Amino acid sequence: MTDSGAVLPWLVIRQDEGGNRYRVGRYATRAEAERVADRLDTRGHQRLYVVERVGHATT
Repeated sequence: MTDSGAVLPWLVIRQDEGGNRYRVGRYATRAEAERVADRLDTRGHQRLYVVERVGHATT
């Protein structure tokens, strides 16, 4: 829980072509995180945006 009391368990992660991963943001719902990731994906860069739940990394 954050200081404001909000729980933000969903992450948007950017992975570049070199395999480097960076957290883009934290979100309250999976749907919100997926909307952000989809919007970023449409920009056409050579990056992958994935949604992960905190503590549940995917490979």
